[in-house]
Amino acid sequence: MGKIKQLDDLLSNKIAAGEVVERPASIVKELVENAIDANSTRIDVEVEEGGLSRIIVIDNGDGIESEDLLTAFQRHATSKIQDENDLFHIRTLGFRGEALPSIASVSKVDLKTSTGKDAGDQVSIHFGKVVEQKKSDSRKGTTIEVTHLFHNTPARLKHLKTVHTELGNITDVINRQAMAHPEVAFHLKHNGKTVLKTPGNGDLLQVIAAIYGMSVAKKMISVENETLDYEIKGFAVKPEITRASRQYVSLFINGRYIKNYKIYKAIERAYHTLLPIGRHPIVILSIELDPILVDVNVHPGKLEARFSKEQELSEAIETGIKNALKQTELIPHASRKSHVSKPKTEQSSFSFDTSREDIERRLASFQQKDDLVTPSFTPPRVEHDQPDFTSTEWKHHQESVSKEPEEGYVFDEGEPLIKKEPVKDTVQQQEPVSSRVPTMYPVGQVHGTYIIAQNDQGMYIIDQHAAQERIKYEYFREKVGMYEHEVQELLVPLTFEFTHTEATILKEHEEELSTIGIFLEPFGGNTFIVRSHPQWFPSGEEKETIQEIIDQVLADKKTDIKKLREDAAIMMSCKGSIKANRHLRNDEMITLIDTLRKSEDPFTCPHGRPIIIQFTTYEMEKMFKRVM
Repeated sequence: MGKIKQLDDLLSNKIAAGEVVERPASIVKELVENAIDANSTRIDVEVEEGGLSRIIVIDNGDGIESEDLLTAFQRHATSKIQDENDLFHIRTLGFRGEALPSIASVSKVDLKTSTGKDAGDQVSIHFGKVVEQKKSDSRKGTTIEVTHLFHNTPARLKHLKTVHTELGNITDVINRQAMAHPEVAFHLKHNGKTVLKTPGNGDLLQVIAAIYGMSVAKKMISVENETLDYEIKGFAVKPEITRASRQYVSLFINGRYIKNYKIYKAIERAYHTLLPIGRHPIVILSIELDPILVDVNVHPGKLEARFSKEQELSEAIETGIKNALKQTELIPHASRKSHVSKPKTEQSSFSFDTSREDIERRLASFQQKDDLVTPSFTPPRVEHDQPDFTSTEWKHHQESVSKEPEEGYVFDEGEPLIKKEPVKDTVQQQEPVSSRVPTMYPVGQVHGTYIIAQNDQGMYIIDQHAAQERIKYEYFREKVGMYEHEVQELLVPLTFEFTHTEATILKEHEEELSTIGIFLEPFGGNTFIVRSHPQWFPSGEEKETIQEIIDQVLADKKTDIKKLREDAAIMMSCKGSIKANRHLRNDEMITLIDTLRKSEDPFTCPHGRPIIIQFTTYEMEKMFKRVM
């Protein structure tokens, strides 16, 4: 008798459930995707105990025909594809026909559905077996309830996390579906309390506000780009708001949430030098393309996709975000929120201490913004935290978000909208000046570290060291790789000694080092000498500069010429820049500010730290109770 046997349907469904139904969030994802595919305009999701006790999904979609009801619970039964060719033109979120049978094999499922024409149908399936089928009311749409999850597979149940963790995963799923489909109204409840509610009017910015909070929505910049194959739309946050991981980057391909490492890297390149090391932006991008250009059937959870023109897409996304950032003023405004919760009777968290520690604390707050805005997916937001989409402030923000910076709106959290007057630059400029930084005039210096400047829009604090780092970085970035005609010959060569392993690595990368003007000559054993270097190397620190560049090569072990030049420019920008406790004359401050305004990206140093912070006139008047 042969050893190979055909598995029965129940066992096959349980095996499929191992891939499709990993946790309660997996069930929510599959059921919500089915509801979206059914043309629903409203989807209500109710869960109890993080989905471990009960999951209910209610939609107003097309419903299921009576004759299709039981067929829908059979494995690989689907209305989404008819033949092999349809696999290359998939526009629906579901298409494999695995979700319902997989869910029903590991739980108790009660489903009511109707097309709205006649009486509906109701079916109960417990762990893969139909236990009841009858007629129900004619409300158009589908209601599906899932309970007793994994009770027949206790090993799977044992590996589920805490209620809080499982709820966070469910919230994550609904958040992303809401961002992918802003035209659908989502309402998520946990134990009877609202976690998320979106209006379903097609406005993605309102969905972002519901998920991340109004303060983040106000800092969003519209991103658009189009090629022959791709149409890209969405929002990217200003660099002053960052997160500790990439999970706040949401990518949607034809309405489907995916993860893609190359696109993540393209987004990071677009924010290059605008974010501190180890910090990430909040970005939501919707990408429309011909389905034939993408294969979404390469991952059990359909979270990955394979593109036929991935490089073109990455470049289009990078360009779109770069252009959006370059057209926007990125000077962060001082926030009146403190790091520690204050009593409600305290009207303002600003102190009038001018100690260096106080100023540095305020500047540092813009590097770690997590305490200034609502976290993304955990903990869930409750109903009273939802933005008011009908408020005057929100309507003003919607009108302004696509106009910034031309209209010059400034938002101060919790305060009315303030309109900045157009910048009037009366100084004749001989070369282009960044229109994103207004003209300002220095009035003094604090602790030899921060320049205080003003104009009719308010007061500015400028980190003089960070400002010169940006200026020098852009100078060295242009110079690196153009050393041929600017080489300084040395009377006495510089000598460098390495271990045998280091010497071997350097010999492999001699060509890359030569592209930035570092010519290593073997000098016996593991010793090298350098007979010349570019003239623009920081004066008096030439050997240290060469050593640090070499150290970068040794640390990476594999060298990308573009990255090597970039790292060298960043490193050299730090050397020789104005340090703290350096008092500047008024004319030096004016020169520094004017030179900064001519920079390509005058808002952050090469390490992503802010250069300028603004206190609007309105904010200062609030601090001194001139306005209430």
